[in-house]
Amino acid sequence: MGLITKSQPPLVGVDISSTAVKLLQLSRAGNRYRVEHYAVEPLPPNAVVEKNIVEVDAVGEAIKRAVARSGLRTKYAAAAVAGSSVITKVIPMNADLDEEDLETEIQLEAANYVPYPIEEVSLDFEVLGPMPGNPEMVQVLLAASRSENVEVRASALELGGLTPKVMDVEGFAIENAFALVAETLNVPRDSNVALVDSGATMTTLNVIRNGRTIYSREQVFGGKQLTDEVMRRYGLSYEQAGLAKRQGGLPENYQSEVLEPFKEAMVQQISRLLQFFYAGTEYNRVDQIVLAGGGAAIQGIAPMIEEQLGVPTTIANPLAQMTLSDRVRSQAHALAQDAPALMIACGLALRSFD
Repeated sequence: MGLITKSQPPLVGVDISSTAVKLLQLSRAGNRYRVEHYAVEPLPPNAVVEKNIVEVDAVGEAIKRAVARSGLRTKYAAAAVAGSSVITKVIPMNADLDEEDLETEIQLEAANYVPYPIEEVSLDFEVLGPMPGNPEMVQVLLAASRSENVEVRASALELGGLTPKVMDVEGFAIENAFALVAETLNVPRDSNVALVDSGATMTTLNVIRNGRTIYSREQVFGGKQLTDEVMRRYGLSYEQAGLAKRQGGLPENYQSEVLEPFKEAMVQQISRLLQFFYAGTEYNRVDQIVLAGGGAAIQGIAPMIEEQLGVPTTIANPLAQMTLSDRVRSQAHALAQDAPALMIACGLALRSFD
């Protein structure tokens, strides 16, 4: 099982984040997608820390509950390893190599790029196309991750009653789902779109141009800081704080004294990520910001970013053009709320149609 393997349908996309397991299965008729099954199941605190699975049994149990709740019938799953634990490199290769020779060459080449013993690494590759200006060479995307990162995710899926079929990379899954979001944006294809995924502990920036990620960076900042502050200030447990954040019912000063300062901090973090992008590339602007992840659900955050950073800002909804199965229709409200946080799960579910 490689890192970017091709797959056979139907697959369920399973996104294992720091706070929840997110499950999504799609079907397709013509060029329309339909959401068949979906569930989001919270994880106990610290079962996953900064995208590393610490308690595989707890994650397996959460997957099992999500599968039961979603009514899922397929057993095959696609999951992803975090970008920070993957090395990707585009390397030039001879265009006349067949698949087998290419694989052998890649194995040899990989040793130059991967800082671990090759036997401890899961490798995969994808031919991107001819080398610009040199038709005798092709560009090959190499993806490598320590085998343990892949194996611990596979174990969690198996404990949850699923069969791991595809192990992707989060960044590629996001790119996959972004293609659906791009259709709803009002910018030319060659614009720089900053996709900001604001999770519980990490905020990730992917700048996408012509459908490909040209820049990626993550930093430790996320909604957990808001949860921690709610716990501290109002004497609530982790579960109560998470619930209060979503459903309301906190004292009046929550808005002005806790939520607003957090939103300000979030805008600053996004501004910083963009400054890194400008400093490290030839570009000095982005044309659109698209917010994904749990942080995108914070009331009024998009207009605030747009106003302070001067860039049009929208909320990602990869499911916007999709129809819903009868089973999911009864959860339509929850699905709409969760949609911005389902980018990775959606990108993984789309692997059914490769």
